[in-house]
Amino acid sequence: MQKIICMKWGSRYGPEFVNRLYSSIQRHTKRKTKVYCFTDDEREINSNVICKPLPDIKLPKAICFSPWRKISLWQYPLYDFKGDILFLDLDLVITGNLDRFFDFKPGFYCVIENWTQIGQNIGNTSCFRFPVGKYNSIFENFERNPEKFWKKYHIEQIYLSAQIKDQVFWPAEWCKSFKHNLLPSWPFRIWKPARLPEDTSIVAFTGKPDPDDVINGHWPVKKSQIYKKLYKQLKTPQWVIDSWL
Repeated sequence: MQKIICMKWGSRYGPEFVNRLYSSIQRHTKRKTKVYCFTDDEREINSNVICKPLPDIKLPKAICFSPWRKISLWQYPLYDFKGDILFLDLDLVITGNLDRFFDFKPGFYCVIENWTQIGQNIGNTSCFRFPVGKYNSIFENFERNPEKFWKKYHIEQIYLSAQIKDQVFWPAEWCKSFKHNLLPSWPFRIWKPARLPEDTSIVAFTGKPDPDDVINGHWPVKKSQIYKKLYKQLKTPQWVIDSWL
């Protein structure tokens, strides 16, 4: 049985993100797959998703609602999970088969090579697979001095890549960044939608825009950076609508 985990905390992502992810997983897996959500609020989440409380972790207040919470997945035991587990962020668009993510390099930590740090051996944890219990020192070391590791690495995925010397990157064509790989450069993106490569299974929406922003043809900018609206424009691709809604 394949097992996929997502996490939802705070108020940025509502239950509809979990429900869309679940539906998309069902469309893109041929094998039996269970979907779990670790969350602080399971209201309105599809009853087919198995909800569990967020695993305990000691986090400084400043990063309590940040991706550093993913470090809690590396503790052992982690509920009753065993073997390889696939983790997916809530703001992903799934466009292709997911079964192959369980077949690739079993027993290893497999992760996206971060698109903005190619060649620096740093993963992007929008989509990763981990063997439960194999690297539990990651959690244990962090818990002993979370402030130290936060200030040294700043971002949780950099901490993970520094600790796991045998990490393996997914094939580059499997996982793409909407913003860094697919979005045409300015000004072409004003009238030309992002194209989806044929062999891509995961499209990550790091930062902004989120998938729902793209569907609405909107790229949010801060009020203090209103000038960025000049180049933060895009045309909605049909494949995002088809894959997300």
